[in-house]
Amino acid sequence: MPREAAAQEREALAEIELYGELMIAASAAPEERLSADRIDEVLGTRTPVRDG
Repeated sequence: MPREAAAQEREALAEIELYGELMIAASAAPEERLSADRIDEVLGTRTPVRDG
């Protein structure tokens, strides 16, 4: 498999995993939609808040 194809495959698999995590979080959420903060938390993109 050429390097470019392998890189695209890894990227696609990572995206599928993230979508899966979002679907699991959405199905477990009591509200109809996930908030932007919850989505960031699930995807691991939330920037930690620093005190002071």
